[in-house]
Amino acid sequence: MTAVWSASWAAVRRRKLQTIVIGLVVCAASATLVMALGLLDAAAAPFDRAFAAQQGAHLSAEFDPEKPTGFTTPAARATAGPFRQAGVDTSAANVFLGALTVAGRADPGGEVDRLAVWKGRWATGPGEVVLNRAPGSGGMIDLGFRLEVPGLPALEVVGFARSITGTADAWVTPEQVTALKPNAVQMLYRFDDSATAAGVAAFTATLPQDALLGTLSHLTVMDKATSELGVFIPFLMIFGVLGLAVAVLIVANVVSGAVVAGLRHIGMLKAIGFTPNQVMAVYLVMVSIPAVLGCALGTLVGNLFTKPVVQDAVEGFGVDELSFAPWVNLVAAVGMPLLVASAALVPALRARGLPAARAISAGTTTHTGRALKVQRRLSATRLPRSVSLGLGMPFARVGRSALTLASVVLGVMTVTLAVGVTMSMTAYNDAVRPSHQDRVELMAGPPPGGPQVGIPGLGRPEAKLTDAQDESMLRALPGTRALLAITRLDTEVAGGTQEAAILFYRGDTAALGPRVLSGHWPDGPGQVVVPSRFLNQRGLAVGDTITVQAKGNRAPLKIVGVVLTNNADEIFADWSAAEALAPGGRAESYLVRTDADHGTFTNAVRSADPGLLVLPPRDGSSSTAVIIISAAITLTLVLGAVAALGVFNTVVLNARERRRDLGMLKSIGMTPRQVTVLLLTSMGALGVLGGLIGVPIGIAVHQLVVPAMAAAGQADAVDILMNVYHAPLLALLALTGVVIAVLGAVVPARGAARLSIASVLHNE
Repeated sequence: MTAVWSASWAAVRRRKLQTIVIGLVVCAASATLVMALGLLDAAAAPFDRAFAAQQGAHLSAEFDPEKPTGFTTPAARATAGPFRQAGVDTSAANVFLGALTVAGRADPGGEVDRLAVWKGRWATGPGEVVLNRAPGSGGMIDLGFRLEVPGLPALEVVGFARSITGTADAWVTPEQVTALKPNAVQMLYRFDDSATAAGVAAFTATLPQDALLGTLSHLTVMDKATSELGVFIPFLMIFGVLGLAVAVLIVANVVSGAVVAGLRHIGMLKAIGFTPNQVMAVYLVMVSIPAVLGCALGTLVGNLFTKPVVQDAVEGFGVDELSFAPWVNLVAAVGMPLLVASAALVPALRARGLPAARAISAGTTTHTGRALKVQRRLSATRLPRSVSLGLGMPFARVGRSALTLASVVLGVMTVTLAVGVTMSMTAYNDAVRPSHQDRVELMAGPPPGGPQVGIPGLGRPEAKLTDAQDESMLRALPGTRALLAITRLDTEVAGGTQEAAILFYRGDTAALGPRVLSGHWPDGPGQVVVPSRFLNQRGLAVGDTITVQAKGNRAPLKIVGVVLTNNADEIFADWSAAEALAPGGRAESYLVRTDADHGTFTNAVRSADPGLLVLPPRDGSSSTAVIIISAAITLTLVLGAVAALGVFNTVVLNARERRRDLGMLKSIGMTPRQVTVLLLTSMGALGVLGGLIGVPIGIAVHQLVVPAMAAAGQADAVDILMNVYHAPLLALLALTGVVIAVLGAVVPARGAARLSIASVLHNE
């Protein structure tokens, strides 16, 4: 064993270039694998752990208290409640917290939805409230803060608790909730068949439907909580697979080249007494040393880069510090070296089986074979001699060329996929957050004497005109082509803490409203349209009815269509629907499409009504889109560089094997530039072929990955996500194979061109 280790370590020190290539390739592949597996673990584990620890509610249901009914059902394994529930509108409070669902509970324990009080204590007396907040996210509200809502008793914050399934926004004592004017009764259930939506639906069917206002499934909460991380998983998983494939190909190529280049060395080892198994072990150990080092470094890098991506997303589950499951790092730390050793096994077996005499003689012989035949045929063409010789060189070592071609194909495939994902994210972002140069957004000031609530730093002068007068004035301004009046109302959707903002539109909705993907725009007071994420996260469909409440009013709303927006908590309705929930309100903002100069139009608006505030253009970027695009660029550069390393290694091996041929060519007049062209052409041909093969494969993978990403994010894969490749772009993508091949070949090619004739032919 000592002899094997000594020979292996000597080979590692002697073959520094190959050692570095293997280490870098394995490092990149290991880091990519850890990122993919780490996100896969983080996307589900925090919720599952918190749900089990808190005995989370599989289903939260709200019932109409005016309709007497039994709340228990034999299908439930455990229940909690009934808890009386009130909706508290904080729009006029001393601090805006949205529409709060406040439940009356005597204690935070029980068999269902055990609340984790992480700061302060539970509410035990009148005038006390506990807020539902994730650990560390109290914000500007701390213990002792007094929430004052006109017409309701003041409430002092005495604690912060966390409900993993979001059964309420706040809790008070059962006696205190009476003063908050409760309008619903809440029941929490745990049951056996909870793993699927069908099981939840079957259980829901056992509840008294005539009194049921709404439900919230833990599956919906989990999907919503993990959707942001879920978008990354298909994306990074495919890059992890690509990284592994590139690593295997390049390691196999490097070891195979080492066997071919070291035939004489193999013969000498056998001649001095090494057994065939020891020779095989030498090559396996030689590869394993840089593989283990590269894997250790890659695992560390993968952890460092992945944890910041998911830390913010998992903090809401009460996870203070993210730690991946042990199997994530174990798979990378153990699996990658084994995979590398497996890739090296075939060429190592070849070294094992070579007889000593044949290996020694083969190590001093140059094999041309097919390459010479191809080069002779190409010499009859008008191609420059350096080009014809280069085109034939890949045929000298067909196996090595095939492995190099495969790595180039994977590199091109990676670039094609990354470009497609980037363009899909950009197209989706532009569609749901459009930026139009011909549109002006105006915020309406409050009426005279009204509360000065607005955007910090922008100011809110009082409105000079009424809502109707403002609309007439804006339509009369020169250049106005379309106008949309908008008002917003924060509501609670019945069934847990499902907040949603209803946007009421009046005016040219067809021109300025969101794009309707299916169904139709609301044409009645009880109708709404929602984004697909709203449906997917809540398990709803077009035609279903939801119950919302705001400002003490409750109304059923029927979903009649799906619109293309990304916010999962927005509902869109016609202006007539506002009268049922918030009668008498005015437009809070206006969206105007104008052909006039923006400066002239803005001055005209300010002159007519100083209470109309011109808003700056909104930032159309999405944090998720930015992260995915940045990750795509980074991973593409890494895997592209790794593929180029494979080409680099191939050119180095080819140049070493053909030192004699290159010396002879230079002795008869071939210039160093022609030698460089010869070697670059040999790899450029593989680059062209790799581009033609890799682009279609990359497009096919894009058509699989992008819908999976959209489904993970609860968004529909509309055509704008898929149709992103066009002819000019495909031509450029095909050239990336040549770029990868040439970039990988240029340094060793120039090094071979600088070899002196004397140093190459001194043994002749």
